[in-house]
Amino acid sequence: MKAAAQKYGDGADEDQWAMAGLLHDADYDQWPEDHPHRIVAWLEEKGENGMAHAISAHYTKWGVSYETALDKALLACDELTGFIVACCLVRPEGVATLKPKSVKKKLKTKSFAAKVERDEVVAGVDMLGVDLGEHIQFIIDALKPHGEELGIAGSKRD
Repeated sequence: MKAAAQKYGDGADEDQWAMAGLLHDADYDQWPEDHPHRIVAWLEEKGENGMAHAISAHYTKWGVSYETALDKALLACDELTGFIVACCLVRPEGVATLKPKSVKKKLKTKSFAAKVERDEVVAGVDMLGVDLGEHIQFIIDALKPHGEELGIAGSKRD
């Protein structure tokens, strides 16, 4: 999301966007039935209303409006980033050689990463007004420097 702030945020606070990316699913593992109520309430208590709104909007079932670039970018990056990570995990080279064409092909395979909401991927890209292939490449490029720490670097070759 820090990279998204640079690309889509027009001078946005990169740290705020990074925190939104880190926190948007913070309550999911422990309280999936309450997601994202708990994290949104906590952020509102802390006076982080913009971040709370973006996280509310990313949960499309609530029907919250997309008002800011952060709202739109969080939706556009969330599901697609998870999907791209899944693509990396099934490739020997991981993220190193991943191309948008491969990701698009996997998106058409409904059984691959079946829980990824493909409609949200499309909606997010449409809201940002960007090409799907270009956005996929943007996310790949943002992930590459962190491949090792994310476990998506692939196997090392001698």
